[in-house]
Amino acid sequence: MKTIAPDWQPTVAVIGGGYGGIRVAKALDDVADVVLVEPKDAFVHNVAALRALVDPAWLPRIFMPYDNLLTRGRVVRDRAAAVDSKRVIVGSGEEIAADYIVLATGSAYPFPGKTDATEAEVAHERYRSSHRALADAGRVLLLGAGPVGLELAGEIKAVWPGKHVTLLDTADDILAGPFMPELRAELRGQLEDLGVELLLGSALREAPPTEPGTAGTFTVTTEAGTEVTADIWYRCYGTRPITGYLADDLAPARTAGHLIEVTPELRVLGQETVFALGDIITVGPPMAGFAGHQAEVVAGNIRALITGEGEVRAYEPMPPVIVVPLGPERGAGQLPGQDAVVGSAVIADIKGRSMLVGPLAEILGVAE
Repeated sequence: MKTIAPDWQPTVAVIGGGYGGIRVAKALDDVADVVLVEPKDAFVHNVAALRALVDPAWLPRIFMPYDNLLTRGRVVRDRAAAVDSKRVIVGSGEEIAADYIVLATGSAYPFPGKTDATEAEVAHERYRSSHRALADAGRVLLLGAGPVGLELAGEIKAVWPGKHVTLLDTADDILAGPFMPELRAELRGQLEDLGVELLLGSALREAPPTEPGTAGTFTVTTEAGTEVTADIWYRCYGTRPITGYLADDLAPARTAGHLIEVTPELRVLGQETVFALGDIITVGPPMAGFAGHQAEVVAGNIRALITGEGEVRAYEPMPPVIVVPLGPERGAGQLPGQDAVVGSAVIADIKGRSMLVGPLAEILGVAE
């Protein structure tokens, strides 16, 4: 394998400045001309977005500028309009020729789990506005009993113990996925202790008449006939991968579900120099921790191809793992290598109190 001469470095275009994209971009900054394409003016630490909703003092901590991410490379603040195996065309019309491309555009998700605002100030105001509406609401309806719904219920109860929170899902149990029954039982018990009402196994006959995250009292009915009255509601389901920019020779790798087929080395199917990771690939699940692990593999593989040192290696999927805080001091989880459910004390130390801000701040070169 040929080693690149020191007076020339290839261009690596990283599409998307989320959890995986920033790690790949930073890891290759010393051996490549890195161009990070991202429409937002700041990295958004979505893991802590629900905490920021109930406590807006967290907002400056979860919106972190990209200014100090790269030493040599650059950040192009624009959206990817079309990407093929050799170039990236952004919304302005600029074309970026690239020797290697990394697709890391992640997914869209309903507010407050994520925001689609491209300017941090606009996003801040939406969180503050919804916080005010939530603070005034006596009854809250959360649709979806997955990780986001569970965490949001816990966050609300940690700040406003007296609010009535109803968590509704069409599934017969909380937290779908390859997790231990004991984990679900532990989380159900903690939610019961917090006074969260669980309505499972029945859909709503019609959607709430108000917009999510806005004030407005309403009553809805489940298919089973249960009436629910609330003053505000949030949608806590609906991940949508962002892959609409795939063009020409990359388009065939997109599945009917808008995910991208990849090889074991996380190359886009049929490509040698285009890689993909995170929420957009068929190797799941869509979680920030998995994207970070995949980023290490992608960055290592591209470094090996550039320098001729080391080998291209396959990504080894992680076993089922999840950490679900229910506010700063409660929660439960399932960690690799442990047969028992991890309880509140460990979850609070791992994630609940800090919401993992520190490692992201270090990568981005910002003060916590």
